[in-house]
Amino acid sequence: MIKKLTSGLCYALCAILLVSSCTPGKEYPIVIETDMKRSDTHSFAHPEEAVVTHLSWHARVNFELKKIDATATLTIKSTADAKQLVLDTKDLTIKSITNGNNEALNFSIGETQPFLGAPLTINITPKTKNVLVSYETSENAEALQWLEPSQTTDKSYPFLFTQSQAILARSWVPIQDSPGIRFTYDAQVEVPKELLALMSASNPTEKNESGIYTFEMKQAIPAYLLALAVGDVQFSALGKRSGVYAEPSVLAQATAEFEDLEKMISAAEKLYGPYRWDRYDLIVLPSSFPFGGMENPRLTFATPTILAGDKSLTSLVAHELAHSWSGNLVTNANWNDFWLNEGFTVYFEYRIMEALYGREYSEMLALLSLQDLKTEIEEMKAADQFKDTSLKFDLTNRNPDDGMTSIPYDKGYFFLRMLEEKVGREKFDGFLKDYFTSNSFKTMTTEQFTKILQTQLFDAYDMDVQPALYEAWIYTPGLPADCPNPVSDKFENVDKALTTWLANQSKEELQASYHSDDWSTHEWLRFIRNLPDTLSTDQMQALDQAFGFTATGNSEIFNVWGILIIANQYEAGYGRLESFLIHTGRRKFLMPLYKEFVKTPEGIEMAKAIYQKARPNYHFVASSSIDALLGL
Repeated sequence: MIKKLTSGLCYALCAILLVSSCTPGKEYPIVIETDMKRSDTHSFAHPEEAVVTHLSWHARVNFELKKIDATATLTIKSTADAKQLVLDTKDLTIKSITNGNNEALNFSIGETQPFLGAPLTINITPKTKNVLVSYETSENAEALQWLEPSQTTDKSYPFLFTQSQAILARSWVPIQDSPGIRFTYDAQVEVPKELLALMSASNPTEKNESGIYTFEMKQAIPAYLLALAVGDVQFSALGKRSGVYAEPSVLAQATAEFEDLEKMISAAEKLYGPYRWDRYDLIVLPSSFPFGGMENPRLTFATPTILAGDKSLTSLVAHELAHSWSGNLVTNANWNDFWLNEGFTVYFEYRIMEALYGREYSEMLALLSLQDLKTEIEEMKAADQFKDTSLKFDLTNRNPDDGMTSIPYDKGYFFLRMLEEKVGREKFDGFLKDYFTSNSFKTMTTEQFTKILQTQLFDAYDMDVQPALYEAWIYTPGLPADCPNPVSDKFENVDKALTTWLANQSKEELQASYHSDDWSTHEWLRFIRNLPDTLSTDQMQALDQAFGFTATGNSEIFNVWGILIIANQYEAGYGRLESFLIHTGRRKFLMPLYKEFVKTPEGIEMAKAIYQKARPNYHFVASSSIDALLGL
């Protein structure tokens, strides 16, 4: 029988974990708060009956078969009348399930549901403390990206990385895959001796002779933060508690690019309290990684597209670091509340960048975000998706990835910035610092947050704030009239330069009058984005000859230029455009380019031809979106 997806979830919140070791089978302390019943329509789990509190994972990574053979030992906490433990799975082959006494447990796998996979229901008793699930992953497991040596930067060895967010952890671990369920974990992973294994946990810094690596995560995390990377990577320290992993040929560049990481951590701590995860390391993955970054605790996964050579794109690192508070420490209870993770993180990211590089720098970031936000709102409105431009919306019977638009990120940021401007920065900072401290290792709903906001900020300072404010910003589509307007003197300079260029196409005047040689990535993005939508071939050539946009190694700049290449059928850029699409897996870059292609019949044909070559290099997160866009 299929369990109802809308059953009430009693979310398990972690108590303070004082764990000296992660011995398989050990019961870890946890509090089940029975008064906090919520629903997560993206999980089959019933934690109000039995909840996972610890995972002990033993695995062997098989590159030849593109599978992981593993045993997941789950420590559970259950009620006095518990009869079943329900886990989320997707395309896993279950070999056996036993209890801690090696006694077989009866189980059943329910019907597969779109996006969700299938429930694994295991018969237990109230005395069952441990459940051991022996299984193997599918060759097509959606979280796993298996790369041939030719698909890596150094082209010497194969590579594997995972992407569990939002609900893909279930495709490589049988687990309760809901952001509201937290657990600690330990692991032992066997990989080929030429490779190094890393996880979102305590990590080695060099290879060993056995190819067997052990890991420990003492802080409780939700399943979407489970992560594994296996490849030929090396480590470089950036400070006492931070460092970077990368393929050998990339390591020096990554080390130089991220040299301010310790300063970022210190700036973040000054804002909102101590870093709670011991270490903060990064790994620069091969180019097929579908996101800019993923905030896996202790080991942020990062795209190589941020290696611009001038630190101009490291705000992404600040974003993933900020997740160590907003998201990893205080987590959205379900994916309908995704803005609580991302809006807070964008706000925190810009505050970190302001602390390091000044207000003007962060205002340029904010202005670019506002432009993206307004564009996406108009696009969603035209596509009859305007209701999805509210901060909180209903993802029932939908893939939670549908919610990963600029709305939770940028509209969430501007909501928080509006609050800061309303109450004053000093008061708002004090409120946020207390918010992160008081709610550490807990989940949060929108309704809980607004209640905390009202009582601990507005009421505390006798401010008259009406419910209409929450209604307008959180539950109403579109952008409210009181949205803050960032101001940038540098962007005003760029806008004047653009007017001059359109009048006389003089590179020399831009250099002399507007110091364009010293522009940052953000200023060039402003310049290209504000060019007319329609340009002649002569105009495109003039821009290219003057500024080398087609040949640039800066992925952010080429991405916006690539849209103009497609829109204006600039054939001189087609070769670089095809190469970029084949060798870049970051969905943020791919989707705008493919969306521009599908505006014309000729573009659709060109997109399909390129995509046929590019698709093997894309992670499922990216290819599934493009498949739908191209009707494949």
